[in-house]
Amino acid sequence: MRKIFIIISILTSTSVFAQTQIIQRDSRIEKMVSEISASSLEQYVRDLADFGTRHTLSEDEESRGILASQNYVLNHFKSFEKDAEGRLSSEIDFFTIPGDNRRIPTDSKLGNVIATLKGTDPNDDRVFIIMAHIDSRALSVMDSKIDAPGANDDGSGVAAIIELVKIMSKNPYPATIKFVIVSGEEQGLKGAEYLAKKAKSENWNLAAVLNNDMIGNSRSSETEIADNTRIRIFSEGVPMAETEQMAAIRRYTNGENDSKSRQLARFMKEVGERYVDQLEVKLIYRNDRFLRGGDHTPFAREGFTAIRVCEMNENYYAQHENVRLEDGIKYGDLPEFMDFEYMRKATGINLASLAYLATAPSEPQMVGIDVRRLNNTSTLRWETPKIGKARGYYVLMRETNESMWSKKFYTEDTTLTIPYSKDNYFFAVQAVGEGGHESLAVFPQPITR
Repeated sequence: MRKIFIIISILTSTSVFAQTQIIQRDSRIEKMVSEISASSLEQYVRDLADFGTRHTLSEDEESRGILASQNYVLNHFKSFEKDAEGRLSSEIDFFTIPGDNRRIPTDSKLGNVIATLKGTDPNDDRVFIIMAHIDSRALSVMDSKIDAPGANDDGSGVAAIIELVKIMSKNPYPATIKFVIVSGEEQGLKGAEYLAKKAKSENWNLAAVLNNDMIGNSRSSETEIADNTRIRIFSEGVPMAETEQMAAIRRYTNGENDSKSRQLARFMKEVGERYVDQLEVKLIYRNDRFLRGGDHTPFAREGFTAIRVCEMNENYYAQHENVRLEDGIKYGDLPEFMDFEYMRKATGINLASLAYLATAPSEPQMVGIDVRRLNNTSTLRWETPKIGKARGYYVLMRETNESMWSKKFYTEDTTLTIPYSKDNYFFAVQAVGEGGHESLAVFPQPITR
């Protein structure tokens, strides 16, 4: 087992000092990450591309179109149920989308393929969603007949989730994980919007959403950059569902870079890089690519914590294009343009993060920072997690111009005073479970009385 050395600050009664602490990779998670197979991912992608098109509005055929590809995914999910000891169940959740005279000409029946891995703790009602979209498109978003292999967009995300279900369903987790393959992304995020509204109306305790959309290409078009060592995670800063009260506190604390989604992105960078070698997670401070969106967006609109995982470099010759050869350039979203070793690493950061989240306790509650008087120290207070047991807590700290937390102060109490001014640093608190698994971090609210 590889050991990771980090600097943790330990508070004594008189001072704070730094010491080297050994953080070991969880052997179970490390083993699962090692089981991810680039060749399996490649086979899934090639199988999905062989359906010709997976356009949301494609006709039902035995071996072509979206319904055939959804059944392919469902059959894989069903085949994994026997090794899950009754915890895994799979279905296609069908629903009707009304015609919008834009990308859905008439009322249409769509479906999301869902594998639910039930949590083992009856007192843990948390749900974690990892998702991708199965539908594909060519140059015209309304052409449901032309070949649209969709190998990378988003066959890569679908293939990753199939592999994750196969590996992760063999192990128990306290919380529930839903592996979701939505449809209708190219027609306006229809499947994700339906599921987000369903989660909201049914009061799911939806703790985090990980959307994987295009994670299999490592080479850019035009600039000809080839790099399989970096991947992007997009996260919103100011929440789409922000209330007036939330906005007032954000302005008061300058917390525009500390939304729940941004804490999830930081968490995935730290945990993902801990378990996957030769892959750097780049945090992109916007909800999605410039003027574009993805299936995590409807969840953000409903107030859920949601991020997008996406390749670092995009090949626009292989994205939303008709398959063809033109001026010596081959166009089309074909498997031959993909990097399956890169995709294996991308799948690994998802597995490590998801397994951590579903195993760790929930976040500390009522996290606050004392502002009742001016001083050059900072006192944080919090309450124990609502779900799961914490053996201790990390108070996290970073300078205001830093992206990631640079110091961790460990304590087993629910209050901590550290000799750093709140004027110069940002803080957060996360719970640490019995097995050393950290929760998501919580940005503190001002304690005024």
